[in-house]
Amino acid sequence: MKNKLSIQVFQHVAFEGLGCIEKWITANEHNVSYTHFYKAYQLPTIQQTDWLIVMGGPMGVYDEAVFPFLKDEKEFIRQAIENGKTVLGICLGSQLIAEVIGAKVYPNKQKEIGWMNVELTNEARSLQVFTGFEDEFSVFQWHGDTYELPNESTLLFSSELCQHQAFLFKNKVLGIQFHFEVTPESLREMVENGMHELVESDTIQSAQTILAQTEHFESNNKKMFQLLDYLEKSTPNPLRGTELLLSQL
Repeated sequence: MKNKLSIQVFQHVAFEGLGCIEKWITANEHNVSYTHFYKAYQLPTIQQTDWLIVMGGPMGVYDEAVFPFLKDEKEFIRQAIENGKTVLGICLGSQLIAEVIGAKVYPNKQKEIGWMNVELTNEARSLQVFTGFEDEFSVFQWHGDTYELPNESTLLFSSELCQHQAFLFKNKVLGIQFHFEVTPESLREMVENGMHELVESDTIQSAQTILAQTEHFESNNKKMFQLLDYLEKSTPNPLRGTELLLSQL
């Protein structure tokens, strides 16, 4: 009998939701609940949470004065990691995780907005979870900040514009700077709400250019599903009494 996970989602703005991750949760019949920080919110308890998914947003990890919820959010992320929960952070979510575990988060030399290439690191190529991934491929980026590689973590993806694109920390905490999860619908929402940032440059694409590159959705979503499947298999399952960890591969 398959274990049903209790997945808690931290969402910072209405237009950066789960994207294709929602399809994966529904298909696998897991339970999902949301903390919408752009509304009145109440945090769950750690005991109610198997997984924590922290989504993106236009704010920075250092914006606590403007967004006071960040203090509560960081403390919950810290508790989730300390209690051995599976934690997935995307974009801002990865930056919050990085800060919580002691890494510096700071503005990158340039913003990255659009479809741009990342490369698998040598360390990532040795992990079974990335079987079938190309050495280099295009992903959707929308960030101005980056982070140092946290201690005790493995760098998974890198690029010329941003060295630290994704990391794995202590087997169960995954931070991804880019957006495997975007669908045509979710990407359009991001573009429509972030149009003021789309000032074309060498590292910022126009709305038209971004939305025209429809060929990337299927492969990116497939990669997202592969990572989620792997994390699911790595989550302790009381019904079978065993614990499969990423480190066993």
